[in-house]
Amino acid sequence: MSTEHDELPLPDYDHLPVGSLASHLSALTEDDVARLFDYERAHGNRLPVLQVLEHRLNALRAGAEPSGSVPETLPELGGSAAGGSKVSPQTSGPPINPPSHGDPTNPTQPRG
Repeated sequence: MSTEHDELPLPDYDHLPVGSLASHLSALTEDDVARLFDYERAHGNRLPVLQVLEHRLNALRAGAEPSGSVPETLPELGGSAAGGSKVSPQTSGPPINPPSHGDPTNPTQPRG
């Protein structure tokens, strides 16, 4: 079974932190988790992620039921499945230009 990124049951799965993966898996069916497992093995093959996915698969096969709902956006990614920064030109800090002779706080730079 070959699953493409756009067909995954979790939005922007590749950018989801491993620490919060288990909580997002609770809403998925056995087939959905199996698709993620196959995708992970074919693409990232990250052992901690595979272990979380395998643990959830085993729980579902032992009778666990999906609970909750699959989020359309991931709060870990700034509330947007597409990611991106909330910083805009209006909210960014002023530009910082280093002195032309280097960093005056660096003791290894000679002073002239």
